[in-house]
Amino acid sequence: MELTGLPNRTVSPAPAGARRHLRRALGLVTAAALALAGVGPVAPPPAAAQQRGGGPSVIRDTEIENLLRDYAAPILRAAGLTQQNVRVIVLNDRSFNAFVMDGRHIFINAGALFDAKTPNEVIGVFAHETGHLAGGHLLKLREQLARAQTASIIALLLGAGAAVAGGGNAGAAAIMAPQAAIQRSLLAYVRTQEDQADHAGVKFLNASHQSARGMIELFKRLSNDALFNSRYVDPYLQTHPMPQERVAALEVIAKQSPYFDVKDPPALQARHDMMRAKLAGFLERPDTVARRYPSSDQSMPARYARAIAAYRHADLRNALAQIDSLIQAQPANAYFYELKGQALLEAGRGTEAIAPLRRAVQLAGSAPLIQVMLAQALINTNNPATAEEAVGLLNTALAREPTIPEAYDQLAMAYGRKGDLGRADLAAAQAALNRGDLKTARQIAARAKARLPVGSPPWVRANDITNDKPQSANARN
Repeated sequence: MELTGLPNRTVSPAPAGARRHLRRALGLVTAAALALAGVGPVAPPPAAAQQRGGGPSVIRDTEIENLLRDYAAPILRAAGLTQQNVRVIVLNDRSFNAFVMDGRHIFINAGALFDAKTPNEVIGVFAHETGHLAGGHLLKLREQLARAQTASIIALLLGAGAAVAGGGNAGAAAIMAPQAAIQRSLLAYVRTQEDQADHAGVKFLNASHQSARGMIELFKRLSNDALFNSRYVDPYLQTHPMPQERVAALEVIAKQSPYFDVKDPPALQARHDMMRAKLAGFLERPDTVARRYPSSDQSMPARYARAIAAYRHADLRNALAQIDSLIQAQPANAYFYELKGQALLEAGRGTEAIAPLRRAVQLAGSAPLIQVMLAQALINTNNPATAEEAVGLLNTALAREPTIPEAYDQLAMAYGRKGDLGRADLAAAQAALNRGDLKTARQIAARAKARLPVGSPPWVRANDITNDKPQSANARN
């Protein structure tokens, strides 16, 4: 389900021809479900993004993920969902959108993070999506879709019977009329869920002593953008309530809260501004970054964005000077050291990248993504001694996050540097498995079995992969 019903997503009316309608009637429910997902086109991923399985690219970044975790935690706690281990996934899409598609993930586009001016606006987004999770809307929607599909099949059969008996346009009308009613009923149900999620979101914000002002201001801004288009749409063919009505209903309940005027803490706003600067540096063209953050702006977010843009566009010497200046200003900021290490590593200067990445790991604490980057720098030295350290870092990181992109590839190289070919093959098999390449995974796992002691834990995991038990791919080596 998507947050951005502003502008509303419209489901087209049924086609006029009875024959064409017969072919597409069962697709009606699927079309409605896809309209709820709201995943738009994705731009080519930047260096900070990964693409898996041909779907939208996913941006992984420790700094951003830690901030979003801090945003979501009070809301999830207020909703009683802490034990579900709900994760926030950032998609590399510049449009403003957020949605849930299962009970364990909240998806949000980078565009939503970049366009949100305050932490409270993003927190309002999470409150709304948590309303869907807490209300069990996904399960209920699946049940509603199943009922709609059953009703669609019955309508088709009845309509087909009428076509045989009456023929001509009478049969076509008999088919289309029930389908239009089913469509409107389904969309009305979805709009009700959206309204319930809005109300639940305000409740969670109140329970966590936070304001709903950000949610309202965000919806107002999107409402203004959609005002012209909303004049020409059928409100009964929308997945979300009409913009102005939605904002008005939210304002009534939000302004009753004693926390409506609560402001974001300055430290949180500062982290938010740094996140937006980081996204700009990675996702926007350097000239756009320069216009958004001109050299006259000496704030930390502006300096951060310009440093990232410089390194990304092959001006490494200038970038390193800017990053060192950032480190001098905030010597305890782990993410500045991470950025320096990443810039050096991607420039082929892996040995120089080790020191700043070590410091980043020390300052960030448990940060699997940074640990993997440090391991990569260690592996690039081609030294068996540093390969041993890389193995330890990678196994520690994978124990916390078993699906980190390319971590198993790095682990395979680290074991290769050590001459442990059996474990190297097992890691390569797990890498292929994570990519969904089951055929290659089984082939490499079979080779790993031949090199590993029979019955040892690594041999057992390799055997599981060859026998189609992929859950073992998340085990450590």
